[in-house]
Amino acid sequence: MKTEKEIEDAILKITMKIQNQYPELSKYLAEMPVTVPDVKTPEINIKNLQEYYNSLLALLNKYAPNHDKN
Repeated sequence: MKTEKEIEDAILKITMKIQNQYPELSKYLAEMPVTVPDVKTPEINIKNLQEYYNSLLALLNKYAPNHDKN
């Protein structure tokens, strides 16, 4: 299992890739369900971070094959 730091680093890396290579997807980053908690003080833990990373990865994997960088 990855550590919290490793997952945070992976999130940063994939977020930067989205912003640099597919900036048109940046608008979806703030709208992702994982980033909009339904409680006032959400708990941030490894499970939540991994789910967020997985959602970013799914977004990128769904979009990138059909939209080559110019």
